[in-house]
Amino acid sequence: MGKHHKLPFSPSYSYTHAPFDIVHSDLWTSPILSSTGHRYYILFLDDFTNFLWIYPLSHKSDAFSKFVHFNTFVQNQFGLSIKTLQCDNGREYNNSLFHTYCSNYGISFRFSCPYTSPQNGKAERKIRYINNVTRTLLLHASVPPKLWPHAVLMATYLHNILPSKSLSYTSPTLALYRKQPSYSHLRIFGCLCYPHIPTPHKLAARTIPCVFLGFPSQHKGYKCLDINSGRIFISRHVIFDESKFPFQQPNPPPAPSYEFLHDSPSPFIISHLTPILSHSPTSDLPHSPHIKHTAPISPLSHQPTAPAQPAASTSNLPAHHTTLTNHSTHPMTTRSKAGIFRPKPTYNLNSQHTNSPISSPLPKSHVDALRDPNWKSAMISEFTALINNKTWELVPRPSNANVIRCMWLFKHKYRSDGSLERHKARLVVNGKSQRPGIDCDDTFSPVVKPATIRTVLSIALSNNWPLHQLDVNNAFLHGFLDETVYMHQPPGFKDSSRPSDVCLLKKSLYGLKQAPRAWYHRFASHATKLGFHHSKVDHSLFIYHHNGATAYLLLYVDDIVLTASSPTLLRTLISQLGAEFSIKDLGLLTFFLGIAVTRRPGCLLLSQQKYATEIIHRAGMSSCKPTCTPVDTSSKLSADDGPPVADPTLYRSLAGALQYLTFTRPDISYAVQQVCLHMHDPRVPHFDALKGTLDYDLHLRPTTTAGLVAYSDADWGGCPDTRRSTSGYCVFMGDNLISWSSKRQTTISRSSAEAEYRGVANVVAELCWLRNLLLELRHPISKASLVYCDNVSAIYMSQNPVQHQRTKHIEMDIHFVRERVALGHVRVLHVPSRFQYADIFTKGLPRVLFEEFRSSLNVQSSHVQTAGEC
Repeated sequence: MGKHHKLPFSPSYSYTHAPFDIVHSDLWTSPILSSTGHRYYILFLDDFTNFLWIYPLSHKSDAFSKFVHFNTFVQNQFGLSIKTLQCDNGREYNNSLFHTYCSNYGISFRFSCPYTSPQNGKAERKIRYINNVTRTLLLHASVPPKLWPHAVLMATYLHNILPSKSLSYTSPTLALYRKQPSYSHLRIFGCLCYPHIPTPHKLAARTIPCVFLGFPSQHKGYKCLDINSGRIFISRHVIFDESKFPFQQPNPPPAPSYEFLHDSPSPFIISHLTPILSHSPTSDLPHSPHIKHTAPISPLSHQPTAPAQPAASTSNLPAHHTTLTNHSTHPMTTRSKAGIFRPKPTYNLNSQHTNSPISSPLPKSHVDALRDPNWKSAMISEFTALINNKTWELVPRPSNANVIRCMWLFKHKYRSDGSLERHKARLVVNGKSQRPGIDCDDTFSPVVKPATIRTVLSIALSNNWPLHQLDVNNAFLHGFLDETVYMHQPPGFKDSSRPSDVCLLKKSLYGLKQAPRAWYHRFASHATKLGFHHSKVDHSLFIYHHNGATAYLLLYVDDIVLTASSPTLLRTLISQLGAEFSIKDLGLLTFFLGIAVTRRPGCLLLSQQKYATEIIHRAGMSSCKPTCTPVDTSSKLSADDGPPVADPTLYRSLAGALQYLTFTRPDISYAVQQVCLHMHDPRVPHFDALKGTLDYDLHLRPTTTAGLVAYSDADWGGCPDTRRSTSGYCVFMGDNLISWSSKRQTTISRSSAEAEYRGVANVVAELCWLRNLLLELRHPISKASLVYCDNVSAIYMSQNPVQHQRTKHIEMDIHFVRERVALGHVRVLHVPSRFQYADIFTKGLPRVLFEEFRSSLNVQSSHVQTAGEC
């Protein structure tokens, strides 16, 4: 009897299937009487959508009247009834009024056992969350504690707009209302604001400094507190200064008696507006260099005291970091030593698809998915495809076999315009548990090179060939396995007659380490049977030549670009591929690898504007003004400049995203190369260098010129930390830019001529590769490729066979270039620095020169019409 203790709680396995099946409720007591006379608040939490309502109370006895009000609100606004009310055993709930009311309305009343608060854990945990946010809001702006009801309502508002992990990272508002509110109205709680107020005469002030206290529940506007008078103004015409907080000032205005707010009449209403979910921006407000202004979004019109909400970004969440010791060389370090930790998930509100309500939120597990008709249909479709494909066969489980687990992954597939296309369920295996040499061997699989893609597109455009894009459904499922791999039966689809058997995989599945390689070999094998052969310089390029007919096929995992010399041949090849694989013909090439392709008369536009916009949103720079040039010409990035960034993981993520953006934006290659050099220890100046412009595309035009022309440049000793040089080049086929590079050299050069010559060697190697590629494409280059360099000494070294003591250490590069010059494959010529286009890849340029060189690279605004109507 003396050792009795509380027993552990088992996890809850109860699930709700609709809003208001279960409503959790609890009451919290404040240690401070509010300025409005409230001592308590009561919350109601919907179990299904996680949507929260909070009502401040003056007395505990008001709990019953608020519940009656809330129940009526639910019935009128949603046409639903509360089925179960879950609360604690307090007398404010466990009384005759509540029992009678719930009995009359058929509401199941569930109490937690006395002194057993974990049985009402969801409401208790939500109170903790709201109080944490409330405390933070008050302390950050030094708002007096007596104004806690305003902070509580603001915290509730933010809760309802934040993505929730329990809702598969959608917001409670989206889950309940199927609508995506706007977020531009959000402002910092407690900041300085200036509401427009009516004046007694034309010479009186039209505004006074106030404190922002959140959003009113019945107006589309802002709540603004006048500290001097204690009056609360409600207005939509508000200008904010979010850098100042009146309650934080060293000598703030005399604080009013906040009891006055309670004794005074109702707040002074300046503008009456109908609450709506979202709205267009307000008209222009007076401009101030230090003040921002935006039209507000009100709480949803159905809301009582707690405003309704949309999903907000958590991009400002802190990430752990550790200051690193910088060295001239970067030794390999582990992630823990480098202060690299698994990042907290961040979500961008602006990237959500506001025009397409999600019919079903992402399920938490396959059990939840099978309860939803949309996801169940997607799972059955995937499972049926696997069975029809004969992906596995059931066998008794062998002893000592490594049986791999599998799981279901769920995703919403969207169209290019952002609307919902379908619900996608995919069965994947846990490849981490595979053992090399036993159930997996080689895993490498080639992908097509960017220069190959641009070369093929340029040839197709010049010959006016049709360009089609194809998608292989469940591509990895077509690959045959050479290894013996066992897998557990898919969750939710076990064979009831053979529940202990396992799947012996005959074909690959997503998640297997060898799946990409198996798929490539299967496709290459079939393409060879159709008459294709893969290129020797790029194994993901397949070439077809037969009786004067030509076709090129580019393969990037399961995405295919196909072009042919005639529409008949194109249709024939698509039909032959479809006979072997489940091919979806997406029509003319419009979107490939995240790149929008637009064909206009006289040109082809390659654009990543949508991708670039998403990067800006991820960086939280949607409201920033773009810079004129991507690189500052007055200074260079150093490893020791500035303090470390707060979130190094975000820096690395953005740097990697920008690197992919250079596929169509060669003008930012140097800037991206510079920020990528500091990924081991990113600092604030490096993060500032991530800004740039968006509205530019790479233009390809028909060309009859088959020659290759290159520009090469180097910035001698340009790195302030290592004094290594940066070399860059660009290669044109006719008028089209097909290849470029910006890269720091691996060794230190002893002279500018040496740095330039190493750059020439790099571009000559690229030209050799491109010449071989064009030879395989039946477009051989008969004349020498031209390389323009602005360093006379480097040009002399490429032609003069005399060795010199100062250049013998770069003998290999010299012999390589001289050999190509002697063979007549390459000529190195001089170009004045004023026309050295490769400068854009090695250094920051002034605005006029940068814009001129960018235009020369055929990177132009998509809105500008040039020659050939492009």
